[in-house]
Amino acid sequence: MKCDWKQELDMKSLVDRCKKLIILSSIICAFAVVISLHKLLTHDVRISKPFSPIPAGLHGYYLEPFSGESEPQHKRHNEAQDAEAVVSLNAALEMKKNGKTEKALKLFQHAFALSPKHADILNHYGEFLEDIKNDIVTADQLYTLALTSYPEHNGALMNRQRTASIVENLDREMLRKIDEKRDALLSIPENDSALRRAKKEAYFQHIYHTVGIEGNTMTLAQTRSILETRIAVAGKSIDEHNEILGLDAAMKYINATLLYRLRDITMRDILEIHKRVLGHVDPIEGGHFRRTQVYVGGHIPPGPSDIHILMNQFLEWLNSEDAMELHPVRYAALAHYKLVYIHPFIDGNGRTSRLLMNLLLMQAGYPPVIIAKQHRHLYYQHLQTANEGDVRPFVRFIAQCTERTLNLYLWATSEYSHMVPAIGEPHILSPEGLDAFL
Repeated sequence: MKCDWKQELDMKSLVDRCKKLIILSSIICAFAVVISLHKLLTHDVRISKPFSPIPAGLHGYYLEPFSGESEPQHKRHNEAQDAEAVVSLNAALEMKKNGKTEKALKLFQHAFALSPKHADILNHYGEFLEDIKNDIVTADQLYTLALTSYPEHNGALMNRQRTASIVENLDREMLRKIDEKRDALLSIPENDSALRRAKKEAYFQHIYHTVGIEGNTMTLAQTRSILETRIAVAGKSIDEHNEILGLDAAMKYINATLLYRLRDITMRDILEIHKRVLGHVDPIEGGHFRRTQVYVGGHIPPGPSDIHILMNQFLEWLNSEDAMELHPVRYAALAHYKLVYIHPFIDGNGRTSRLLMNLLLMQAGYPPVIIAKQHRHLYYQHLQTANEGDVRPFVRFIAQCTERTLNLYLWATSEYSHMVPAIGEPHILSPEGLDAFL
């Protein structure tokens, strides 16, 4: 009994202490809240205007209302352009209705130039190209771009659902023809003299055009001379010489060490390619990821702190079964785009990406693809389109370049083989210059 009384007393004492502690804590918290409120109410708060990454003006397929003279001048200018674009669109639709297709085309082009992300313009322009010009591929690209700007646009949604499968079938047919030409080229014996001459000339072409895309001013004859003689060309910079020698070293490295290897492509492989691409121009940066932010036209690549993570993810995709089950041209083109998007190096990203693409193509039996320097604007235009969300035009462009390169080889090894030096002519890489022979 005495023990129970003592336990009860101890419990009561403990409860009293807890009550005192809670009351004291409440007082301290209340005091802290009062002090905080006092500081907040007496502080001079300045709210900054939010920074918007989207330019003022068009957002989707509609026009923002004009709200008066107090609006910034650039916003009024954009809205004026959008209004003019809508007027041009309406005029184009009227001309199309009246059967005046050439005038309608010019008006559609004008509207598109004024407002290239206006979903109504993109949708109607696509319908015009599909109905009048029978250009389903370009129409599908315009519908896709419209949905990128305004995903809920009903007209573009319905049109895109209809054209997507048609365009996919057209792309597959193009790739099938490319495969037939690759198989025809592979059937030519390695010791065929015409094939050997074609490979030599195409090698010069490849290096000439690859460095030319980056702005190198060497002619094809000068490029050939440097590679064959290692003698400098008067009046040309050291860097231009070194760009050619670096690409030559990288191509030879790929041919000697990577082309016939069966294991996965590694980080070291890509760094070794870049080391040779940039080694003659900038041996310090060659083979190393960039440590600073870079800006490439309208594209802002990921920051330097993200490069290792993104490159590991890229290599995981590059060596995955899903990626390698793609058609080789699609696989190589996507690898090119993904690497150049990350832009892991301070310089030489385009050359390294094209070399990786050609490594994958060569492993699949295709010759290294020549992207002609005169198609430089198309090359960058399709990369920009890919950055905006539609990579298919870039893949299609690479496929077309692959077919033209195959055409070059097949033409050079045909009855016209005595004219092999003619592959150095710029027109030979255009559709008009090659397709007529096949």
